[in-house]
Amino acid sequence: MSASAVKDNVPPRLVDAPEKQQPEKSPKAYRGFVGGVFSGIAKLSVGHPFDTIKVRLQTTDKSHFRGPLDCLLTTLRNEGVKGIYKGATPPLVGWMFMDSLMLGSLSVYRRLLNDNYFNSRRPGEEQKKLPVLGHAAAGVMAGWTVSFIAGPVEHIKARLQVQYQADKSKRLYSGPIDCLKKTYMNHGVRGIYHGLSATLLFRTFFCFWWGTYDVFTRAFQNNTNLSAPAINFWAGGLSAQVFWITSYPSDVVKQRVMTDPLGAGRRFPRWRDAAKAVYREAGWKGYWRGFVPCFLRAFPANAMALVAFEGVMRALPE
Repeated sequence: MSASAVKDNVPPRLVDAPEKQQPEKSPKAYRGFVGGVFSGIAKLSVGHPFDTIKVRLQTTDKSHFRGPLDCLLTTLRNEGVKGIYKGATPPLVGWMFMDSLMLGSLSVYRRLLNDNYFNSRRPGEEQKKLPVLGHAAAGVMAGWTVSFIAGPVEHIKARLQVQYQADKSKRLYSGPIDCLKKTYMNHGVRGIYHGLSATLLFRTFFCFWWGTYDVFTRAFQNNTNLSAPAINFWAGGLSAQVFWITSYPSDVVKQRVMTDPLGAGRRFPRWRDAAKAVYREAGWKGYWRGFVPCFLRAFPANAMALVAFEGVMRALPE
């Protein structure tokens, strides 16, 4: 999301541009695509170790790790630094597509909602800003859209992250490609998209992310003298934390579903079965297992992703 979008608090090209400005659309799309690649690299570099610890805590019982710090130290001791970056390749490869689809569809849905539902206008009238509810609704729709790419990426990542064997020869999957091949050969496309319903449920909570992003953006614009990049940094980081506070239980359920055996021994035919199992095993606390590393990751990972994105956008030619 560019600095100009934050400044005006509306998606790019919300107001129809003059005909002579139409050729500028292609360079902007190109810059956003390249910026999204670097955004994904920054987000993964900062956030993936936190994510590995989170997933391992979510998918094991209390006897395996005493807490986040014990999980981190045990992983480093047994598997080295590579252990906390297990499963990093799928999200790294997929993130440029996910960011591109996420931000692109978000802008489209914002414009469609604003023009057709919230602030429909007659020709010549000034376009009003999309309200918070509109931003929240667009976030849900964009979340559902990106789920069809994010679902398989997160599925492969999760299965790689819960391989605890230090000896590579003892692991079921040698890497993401091997995991993808074996999953497809044994279970077809349905196996690749295992956990899609849980993914859609989880990304429904994007309403809180993009709704509060708009709230924080307006607050910083009206009450501070921060620059547009600084507003991006703080609003992006804070809204990401609000998102995780509201969505975390659904993420625990999603990870349980995605790491469930695909063939014989499958425990959770539906996401509701996984939700019941979490409560049965640990009560309400089970839905928050692994929350600390996730919450600590949310701000720096998303804030740095925006810093990288904005930096590349400014460096590239118009």
